[in-house]
Amino acid sequence: MSTARRVLVLGSYAPSLIVFRGPLIAKMARRGHEVIAAAPSISPDTAATLESLGAEPLDVPLVNASLNPLALLRSLKGLRAIIRARRPDVIIAYTIKPVILAALVARAERVARMVALITGAGYAFTGGRELKRLVSRAAASALYRLALARSDVIIFQNPDDEALFRSLRLVPRGRQTARVNGSGIDLDHFAPAPLPSGASFLMIARLLKDKGIREFADAAKRLKAQHPNVPIALVGYLDPSPDSLTQAELDELVQCGIDFKGQLADVRPAIAQCSVYVLPSYREGTPRSVLEAMAMGRAIITTDAPGCRETVRDGVNGLLVRPRDADSLREAMLRFVEQPELARRMGAESRKLAEQKFDVHQVNAELLGHAGL
Repeated sequence: MSTARRVLVLGSYAPSLIVFRGPLIAKMARRGHEVIAAAPSISPDTAATLESLGAEPLDVPLVNASLNPLALLRSLKGLRAIIRARRPDVIIAYTIKPVILAALVARAERVARMVALITGAGYAFTGGRELKRLVSRAAASALYRLALARSDVIIFQNPDDEALFRSLRLVPRGRQTARVNGSGIDLDHFAPAPLPSGASFLMIARLLKDKGIREFADAAKRLKAQHPNVPIALVGYLDPSPDSLTQAELDELVQCGIDFKGQLADVRPAIAQCSVYVLPSYREGTPRSVLEAMAMGRAIITTDAPGCRETVRDGVNGLLVRPRDADSLREAMLRFVEQPELARRMGAESRKLAEQKFDVHQVNAELLGHAGL
């Protein structure tokens, strides 16, 4: 066992410290490390759960989600005061803003080890040539270059993201990098559930363009017109982003017979009600919702896109479809309607793959090895 350290885990969204990093935090605490779990706007319930995992919750002043220079400077100043006061030995930061800010402060404050988790390329690097995305890409690239030059280890979740960052020269030549299989999945919590009879479909996501929500809507409406009795459900919420599905578009989906369940604190009952899980995203780090569905023994339809393709062996535990292609998605969904026995065979293979590749204990052991913990 390594020497006990003080570890700061930094995220941009407080509930993610539990959903994505809870088992990691608990594992570090069990190893005797002093863990500080930090994010903006930690609620009392989230704080209580973090404490039960063995961590000290800490609210950090990360100002909004943008890369606005003034907001970044305010966040940088607040984070530097916290790190100067708490003196962590190791910082583990994930998502773009925490990685950038933590890396800059870690170097300035002589933190012994800075671990940057690249959990996806994000909005700035997900295709598109619109002005907002191009500006965001330029800003993100410049800031990532600064941050990753100041990180001791950089951990990716799929080979495509690592290749992209290297091609854009965001990773310094010779800098140590590693890959882990997402944030892993708790195979006991997401246990196999009996399949419903016949084909039924589910998508869980923020209702954003880059998640493939419009391709899902198109394919779902046409499949419903052809097979009105096939259940199709959607879990998620409208986002303030201009790339979000509109309320009118969501209302039309519901009128076509799509079961919109809203945002759920526990997605397991929704997954149990489907036989096939669908995520037509344009790009992911490693899609958490797909891992949850795999662990519960569901066949997967997702895109042949970075991050997504890592979860499916095409024709074995699911089907890969072309990104941004509603026709390809509808054809895959129709195949499960016409051959419902596929869901049982592919669902069993999904569970096997989750056990072999995405077990949270295995993933966290690898991550902690890279972090020197």
